[in-house]
Amino acid sequence: MNHYSNTNAYANHGEEVFLKDPAGFWIRFGAILLDGLIIGVPLAILSLILSGGEDAENNVTNALSFFYSLLLPVFWNGYTIGKKICGIRIIRVLNNERPHIGNMLMRNLVWGIAIVITFGIAFIVDIFMVALREDKRGLHDFIAGTQVVRD
Repeated sequence: MNHYSNTNAYANHGEEVFLKDPAGFWIRFGAILLDGLIIGVPLAILSLILSGGEDAENNVTNALSFFYSLLLPVFWNGYTIGKKICGIRIIRVLNNERPHIGNMLMRNLVWGIAIVITFGIAFIVDIFMVALREDKRGLHDFIAGTQVVRD
């Protein structure tokens, strides 16, 4: 288990877990905006070119964005480009290591399903959790066993 100088400790299934400084709502929001500008806009242009302007353009953009947010944190130590610029990353709560594909599937796919099933209420609850909880973990973090922390 990794221990950091700037940590928060709490019990997780009977085991004390030490986490780095949690990233709050605004820094996470900034990282999402940067990802949208740096990755989302070029992906939309690329998918427009690939689809020839057909209705499929939105589906191609959504698929590419999904795989970007699913795979990049797995292979790049918990970072997306926006998170790297903002100095934050995703870690597994249990051992402070980078997320694996299962964590990211839970974080993105299962959380997305939860949003659809609750007609968006899960998304609103998630925002409040990240903004107001001391550990800054949202529903998607709990579903996946992850946390976003500052480097």
